[in-house]
Amino acid sequence: MREDLPLDGLLVLDMAQFLSGPSAALRLGDLGARVIKVERPGIGDICRSLYLTDTDIAGDSTLFHAINRNKESIALDYATPADRDFLYRLADRADVVIQNFRPGVADRLGVGPQLLRSRNPRLVIGTISGYGADGPWAGLPGQDLLAQALAGAMWLNGSADDGPVPFGLSIADMLAGHVITEGVLASLVRRGIKGVGAHVETSLLEALVDFQFEVLTTYLNDGGRAPRRAKVRNAHAYLAAPYGVYRTADGWLALAMTPLATLEKMLDVKLKGDAFRDRDRLQFAIAERMVQRDTASWLAHLRTEDIWCAQVMDWPGLLASEAFRRLDLLQPISARNRGMITIKGPVRIDGHRSCHPVGAPHMDQHGSAIRAEFGST
Repeated sequence: MREDLPLDGLLVLDMAQFLSGPSAALRLGDLGARVIKVERPGIGDICRSLYLTDTDIAGDSTLFHAINRNKESIALDYATPADRDFLYRLADRADVVIQNFRPGVADRLGVGPQLLRSRNPRLVIGTISGYGADGPWAGLPGQDLLAQALAGAMWLNGSADDGPVPFGLSIADMLAGHVITEGVLASLVRRGIKGVGAHVETSLLEALVDFQFEVLTTYLNDGGRAPRRAKVRNAHAYLAAPYGVYRTADGWLALAMTPLATLEKMLDVKLKGDAFRDRDRLQFAIAERMVQRDTASWLAHLRTEDIWCAQVMDWPGLLASEAFRRLDLLQPISARNRGMITIKGPVRIDGHRSCHPVGAPHMDQHGSAIRAEFGST
């Protein structure tokens, strides 16, 4: 159904590496665009060898396969005039270019946004940096854990007596990828109306600040009081009891916003006090009660009064659930002459979720064909 997808016919050059930029190019590919990944000869995207675990496929990390499926690969050395000229040839025909060099590097290599757009005014270029194009942090490594540290987000996780707790996901990279995709798509709409391209910019820091906009707004309008994490089963620094995750007799249960009077009746435990100011004491009382029954029993009991609660699932439990199966989120892809399972895009269009069985490419796998197609001299 590729020809039915909204970006069918568009050409995207993925000049990025690691996670943030390539994930944006992946989203555009899932929406139907043709994505050509431009890699450094001999090295390629460093993500190929960035081992998250001891799991790899034919020498490339599983992360690389996950975020570079359904792409073509060509190896170009920007320091070589012939290769740089061919990159210009590709960019002249492209609709979108994705980059995540450190600030100033693309310009020094002769492939910066201003130069590429001067050649192709309809081009939409998306660039992701670590902390913006200038300023005292501009030259720092744009790495996810470091961005989490600088953005203040770690003080929202864990409980009150914990130190800073990082998220267990590369949220800065993934959020920046989504943000740049959003900006690129909006710019493509404008190009369709006005005929002009755009330079879309974001950074890991901006993506994380935006991710915190709700609680940061509270902080900015509350006299600058720092967020106060609950001491018992904290889940949100700005939400009152019972909001949190509680141990049961055989697992864990999440409780969301619920009037204390209703919960008091259902738990048969005294819950008197202010839901926020007395949060620690109240959540301790709830925790003592929740551990006395198993998860299934609590779910059946609490849901009779429409109390917002859910079992805390692990991945095996999630993947085995009927709810997950109905979403149809898994897809097989080919990777180095062997099968691999990965995740489809999260968007359905006209009731269908796109599925592309082609895995991540070998480095320069399509180089000869692309050079022939785009008229290499």
